[in-house]
Amino acid sequence: MTDTSVTLPTEPTSQNLETLSTTFVPEQLVRQMIVILDFGSQYSELIARRIRETQVYSEVLSYRTTAQQLQQLNPQGIILSGGPNSVYDQGAPLCDPEIWHLGIPILGVCYGMQLMVQQLGGEVTRAERAEYGKAALYIDDPTDLLTNVEEGSTMWMSHGDSCQNLPHEFATLAHTENTPCAAIAHHEKKLYGVQFHPEVVHSVDGLALIRNFVYHICDCEPTWTTAAFVEETIREIRAKVGKKRVLLALSGGVDSSTLAFLLHEAIGDQLTCMFIDQGFMRKGEPERLMKLFGDEFHIPVEYVNARERFLARLEGITDPEEKRRRIGHEFIRVFEEESKRLGPFDYLAQGTLYPDVIESADTNVDPKTGERVAVKIKSHHNVGGLPKDLCFKLVEPLRKLFKDEVRKVGRSIGLPEEIVRRHPFPGPGLAIRIIGEVTAERLNILRDADFVVRQEINQQGIYHDFWQAFAVLLPVRSVGVMGDQRTYAHPIVLRFISSEDGMTADWSRVPYDLLEIISNRIVNEVKGVNRVVYDITSKPPGTIEWE
Repeated sequence: MTDTSVTLPTEPTSQNLETLSTTFVPEQLVRQMIVILDFGSQYSELIARRIRETQVYSEVLSYRTTAQQLQQLNPQGIILSGGPNSVYDQGAPLCDPEIWHLGIPILGVCYGMQLMVQQLGGEVTRAERAEYGKAALYIDDPTDLLTNVEEGSTMWMSHGDSCQNLPHEFATLAHTENTPCAAIAHHEKKLYGVQFHPEVVHSVDGLALIRNFVYHICDCEPTWTTAAFVEETIREIRAKVGKKRVLLALSGGVDSSTLAFLLHEAIGDQLTCMFIDQGFMRKGEPERLMKLFGDEFHIPVEYVNARERFLARLEGITDPEEKRRRIGHEFIRVFEEESKRLGPFDYLAQGTLYPDVIESADTNVDPKTGERVAVKIKSHHNVGGLPKDLCFKLVEPLRKLFKDEVRKVGRSIGLPEEIVRRHPFPGPGLAIRIIGEVTAERLNILRDADFVVRQEINQQGIYHDFWQAFAVLLPVRSVGVMGDQRTYAHPIVLRFISSEDGMTADWSRVPYDLLEIISNRIVNEVKGVNRVVYDITSKPPGTIEWE
């Protein structure tokens, strides 16, 4: 694969920090890849993950990517995602029409199929009957793209438009009851389209179709494996960092912990880990983190106790965005002071993941050359945006990985399950699980309540049944009765979430007896609480966190 990262100067300067991002991409593993052009689909990232499940590398790029840029990347195949628009709308997103003549296999999904039809001379109109949800797929040509896709298998539809007339030499591969052209192909040019979404779990044989495209049509080989990624990444880190020093802001989550293990394996004592305790961690977590890394992993960590500083910065603050801003700003100040004390360092390591790269994709295009460059520094949930006078180059070995891939890497290099499968925890920590002002008293109340939740689901062996399970403290009080006496105390909200990736989520159907146990323990053991409620809001319309 062509190296599209920025060329690094010999020495970093305060003026060019934003152009100093260096990524360690195992080039041998990504020479064969599938590119997804994103037209605004909520499933674009999911398509990329499904491709990765076939052990073939994939990248999501803007639909504005030109045919010339694609030719330089030299992908084995291209997938056009779905999108919310109609291809005949004024201002609808269009791809470079030259991509049809690159000789690279292309698969259009939903909107991507309709765009293929329209740009190649066919006709797309409003469908007589829109089709949403599950539909049985009836196969007209069981070869090629639809090999091993069973007759009548369920596929997930989500469209209000239909392809009325196909371009010249295109053939129909499958149909549904409402859609005459549910799958199409120009076999000679290796152009394919499907009106449904094979990437979602509701499409029963969707992964079989994706495998057909990746392996049989694009002739890819399964080189994107965890073992190969670890081996190649360690080799490239050693080659590029050399004998220089690297600083990592450690949070104890799976991303930064995996990164710590990977870097320590690669460069040993050249790595310095710094843990800034802002006072918003869960009960016992700072102590557990220091013990794990120091005594069990033998990776030294510099502990910085900044609890009083952070709490003082939040005095009187109730707005959640202002909380985040102040926490991020204070983190920068502490980080800057401590890095100067421990330094000098040549590199700063960050646990940037691929979803972060996707979200900033449009900003990673050079407006003059159109080339993709790694220029955007992630506002990491701990670093929170770095001052430009910090002279670091960035080390981001995980920036090509999805969360599930990071967990696989962590597990493969010896990270314990308690970290690999730890529930996601927000960077500002408990500060955004306290609605309203954050005080020492409220932090103690929430820590104790959250500890009860975690202890109970661990004891019952169901911790990993949830994407997240936590407590929220409300800034109100309600009347209660305890021991024949009137109480006026806080309510605790329990939030148990089921999800695959956190992008969408549903509330978990927790057994009533478990809720009863947790509620009884909290009101009896946590001073200042006399009521427990359960949040049954999905995402959307709600978010997983309350702030």
